[in-house]
Amino acid sequence: MQTFEQGAFDPTVIGQMARPGEEWLGSYTDADTARWFPEPPKSKHRTAFERDRARVVHSSGLRRLGAKTQVLGPGSDDFVRTRLTHSLEVAQVGREMGRALGCDPDLVDTACLTHDLGHPPFGHNGERALAEIAEPIGGFEGNAQTLRLLTRLEPKIFAADGTPRGLNLTRASLDASVKYPWAYRRGPARPDGAATHKFGVYPDDAPVFAWLRRGAPAGPLRCMEAQVMDLADDISYSVHDVEDAVVGGRLDLRVLDDAEERARVAEHVRAWYGDWHDPDALDDALVRLRDTGYLVTDFDGSRRALARLKDATSQLIGRFSGAAQDATREVFGDGPLTRYAAQLVVPHETAEEILALKGVAVTYVMAPRESEPLYSAQREIIADLVDVLADRAPVALEPAFAADWREAADDGARLRVVVDQVASLTDVSATQLHSRLVRRRA
Repeated sequence: MQTFEQGAFDPTVIGQMARPGEEWLGSYTDADTARWFPEPPKSKHRTAFERDRARVVHSSGLRRLGAKTQVLGPGSDDFVRTRLTHSLEVAQVGREMGRALGCDPDLVDTACLTHDLGHPPFGHNGERALAEIAEPIGGFEGNAQTLRLLTRLEPKIFAADGTPRGLNLTRASLDASVKYPWAYRRGPARPDGAATHKFGVYPDDAPVFAWLRRGAPAGPLRCMEAQVMDLADDISYSVHDVEDAVVGGRLDLRVLDDAEERARVAEHVRAWYGDWHDPDALDDALVRLRDTGYLVTDFDGSRRALARLKDATSQLIGRFSGAAQDATREVFGDGPLTRYAAQLVVPHETAEEILALKGVAVTYVMAPRESEPLYSAQREIIADLVDVLADRAPVALEPAFAADWREAADDGARLRVVVDQVASLTDVSATQLHSRLVRRRA
């Protein structure tokens, strides 16, 4: 999440303007609605962005998110969120925020629905395991995998020469889905000077990345729709993970009355998200949130308590998204704020409150979980699957990935194919495949 102060951004320098020969489509141009592989004209009853959203909704990648971990595993209980329910909630928050700022709501909806498509089984635990394995071939990152899925792996459109084009979304939708518009180890430095480990494109996906970024300003600047998606993700992540923890009995929000517990939260934020974060500012944010009265501190599982908790999540979402909308309008004024004509402004206090809530989930759910035997076992499953699939390829691979493996030019490309298949698995299918291939081999 980026925060822009008033006066730090000049929209006249990089503002989107219609170029010669282009037709304005609302606040979007023909270049924004272009597809990497040109398609015949479609029905005029739907816009290009409505068609993009429909393609994502009907994709196998979106369906698989229903069995992938968000924070707690899909089988933890009937209430806990999966990657799919999280993505739907992000889409709702992002769609409304984008609409208020003048973005095309279907475009923002599409970006939000796609933002986690590339995540592997077992959430960030699985992502870290694959990142270590894929280090020699350009790493692994969920957002880069999302771009690969949208433009290559998801079966929908093929070019005339037979090469896959994935869902073949419009330029604007692809650009909006890229949360980190840079390659591996090419991103902006963090406040402590270290390189960010996040990135959005693998080396062999560079051609489509260059195409979707055509017309964008140089550097790591994201389009407005991508920034709305990113903030909607942060808001949903922070609020809903805390809600899940309360309902699951893992968290009693009365702990935030204790200064020592708030200090614990601040230290976990610094450990997980960067030690440059000010612990005093985080403490102030937790106190502000506590003083809103939104944090339900006497949850007993009753229907009335569940209703109060649900209202609290709604109030917090409105607090965070409303603050960003108001601050952005104050800087950039009225009218549609789309693509590169503006930047999302997130007030510093709002950013601190979102981060502090994420820290609450880390402190009481995510950090304790890392010491559990299951967490280590999940990483072993990922590593074992890559090992056995690579050893028994192409026979052990699914037919689509087996074809990719046969066409791969070298060992690095073949390893990437194996990583693609493992990343496509759900928590359940990864466990079942491991039982079938690895335990049988043992």
